[in-house]
Amino acid sequence: MSKQIETGKIGKRGVFTIPASLRKRFGLADGSLVIAEERADGILLRPAVAMPVETYSDESTAEFLLTNVTNLVEYEAARLEVTAMGLNPDSITHRKPGV
Repeated sequence: MSKQIETGKIGKRGVFTIPASLRKRFGLADGSLVIAEERADGILLRPAVAMPVETYSDESTAEFLLTNVTNLVEYEAARLEVTAMGLNPDSITHRKPGV
């Protein structure tokens, strides 16, 4: 596949119109995100994707810590870590190792 080179135009307020053939080729539509990166030879524009950041409550984190241990030594360490988070390990629903 050969590189496609086209000329675009800078409008008022620095708005750049990407030629339609390139927008179609790279799946860019109204509202699409792009990254503008400074390079030694100019500016590189490329499609961007925004992903939601997944956050966990302290209780979810505690459940993960307590459930994903493989032995009793790790389980006791996880209980201490959950306690240090200000939570009671016995109040968190979880699977104990060996049970």
